[in-house]
Amino acid sequence: MKKGLAVVIFAFLLTSCGNDEPAEHASAAATTPPAGNTPASDPVELGVEAITEASYRRHVEILASDEFGGRAPGSPGEQLTVDYLVRNFKDMGLAPANGDSYVQDVPLNVNEVINSPPLVISGGEGEDLVLAYPTDQVMWTRQQVPETSIEDSELVFVGYGINAPERGWNDYAGIDVTGKTVVILVNDPGYATQDPELFNGNAMTYYGRWDYKFNEAASQGAAGAIIVHDRLPAAYGWPTVTNSWTGPKFNMVLPDQGEGLAAMEAWITQDGAETLFAKAGLNLLEMYEQAQKPGFKAVPMGIKASAKLVNTVKTIDSRNVAAILRGSEAPDEIFIYMAHWDHFGTDPKLEGDNIYNGALDNASGTAALLEIAKAYSTLPRAPRRSVLFLSVTAEEQGLLGSLYYASHPLFPLAQTVGGLNMDGMNNFGSTRDITVIGIGMSDLDGYLAAAAAAQERVLAADREAEKGYYFRSDHFELAKEGVPMLYPSGGYDDRERGVAYGMKKAEEYIENDYHRVTDEYDLSWDVSGALEDMEMYFKTGLDIANSDDWPNWKEGTEFRAARDAQMNGDQQ
Repeated sequence: MKKGLAVVIFAFLLTSCGNDEPAEHASAAATTPPAGNTPASDPVELGVEAITEASYRRHVEILASDEFGGRAPGSPGEQLTVDYLVRNFKDMGLAPANGDSYVQDVPLNVNEVINSPPLVISGGEGEDLVLAYPTDQVMWTRQQVPETSIEDSELVFVGYGINAPERGWNDYAGIDVTGKTVVILVNDPGYATQDPELFNGNAMTYYGRWDYKFNEAASQGAAGAIIVHDRLPAAYGWPTVTNSWTGPKFNMVLPDQGEGLAAMEAWITQDGAETLFAKAGLNLLEMYEQAQKPGFKAVPMGIKASAKLVNTVKTIDSRNVAAILRGSEAPDEIFIYMAHWDHFGTDPKLEGDNIYNGALDNASGTAALLEIAKAYSTLPRAPRRSVLFLSVTAEEQGLLGSLYYASHPLFPLAQTVGGLNMDGMNNFGSTRDITVIGIGMSDLDGYLAAAAAAQERVLAADREAEKGYYFRSDHFELAKEGVPMLYPSGGYDDRERGVAYGMKKAEEYIENDYHRVTDEYDLSWDVSGALEDMEMYFKTGLDIANSDDWPNWKEGTEFRAARDAQMNGDQQ
């Protein structure tokens, strides 16, 4: 943990707050090269030179410091973070994007389970089975009420919990689960079988995501929903589950208090699931095999579940932060750069280090957003279109800040040309490739490919497509509404040590640091790759902002219809 940043942060904020120069003067000062240096003759290169290692590192170190407390929504760390972002945007001379304000209020509900509820399984073979919280299971509710429960709720194994009529697949066919508790496998049958003809084969579809499964269970009338954790298809271990689904849980403020949602949602360990299935006289491995086959039929388990959740419930106002560089010719047309500023905050129940600093996830992406914004602010002339710099809240709680923006956009989505999302930057070195999560889905790939080629790099498909990263970050909420969105991520093909090294570093992060208190800034980070990526992202957005093209989703992608409707004036 970095305990010595208080003086650095105080000095920075004191200097910033004492700067009373008009915005245009501050911007001009920022573009003045140091004495003795020759400024770049190419305005694009002038922007590139504004992206510096020292500045990037300073942003990451401050945002990921203990003083910012893990940047949880609604915490003192949120206030520090929002103030930091607003001050930086002002000092760059960028305009507020929400009228005269740099912030967009995002009302959020906060539920926290406070009674460590056991899951009690009755019936079947032997005595009642008691699964402990949080070692055997983690449960919560999205209903926004002080208390929920399930009592003697019949358990039904519904395979992967998927209802996909366009794929001829319905795990709920022929069974009524109203008032019952469904048990669900994580990911989808394509990953399980590695059959390229089944769903998307190894690449996870949205049907494989936990949020889809819980929402589908609720739509089927289930009182409870339990997902069986499995390290590989889930893409993370049990510590990530306990760190991500315990403590305060955030959601949008729901007008009906979430009455239509399940009273209990949960993850269960694989060991716990094996015991659960054995109590029902079933073999978990055999159930895996049955669930992978087309035509699978849900299996009533002959046992019942009971649980009672006691919650604290409150509403807070969190904030998105947004600044804009107005376009010189088409200011009503918008290109978006986005990154989430939040992480998990501080857990008082942990002994010792209890701060989730979120250095890579996502202080690094937020720092990159600031550096790219600075690059734009140095341009002697604004691009043809406007460029929006959007730092959103509550990504870690289910993409809530971007969901709120997508439903309450500061600028019409029909006028939003496209965007680029940054969620974790490369911290291990320069690469020959750049991963595009969702490669081939939109015309935006061509712009990124051109910027990559200038660095003698190539676009590469996600080497970990089974982990479903496309559905796990903020671009997804805008994509669902039709806006073409890029989600690039640092490459794997390290220029010196090759692909195996890049894959090893990615796996080490997931295994050791992802959503853990160990995700901290380290001076040993090699940020050369991050700097290259920022330059690439800057040039990609600039090309789009200077063009009059309207990129679209490719034919056959699930977002094309929404975009076509926008462009035809059918929706905003």
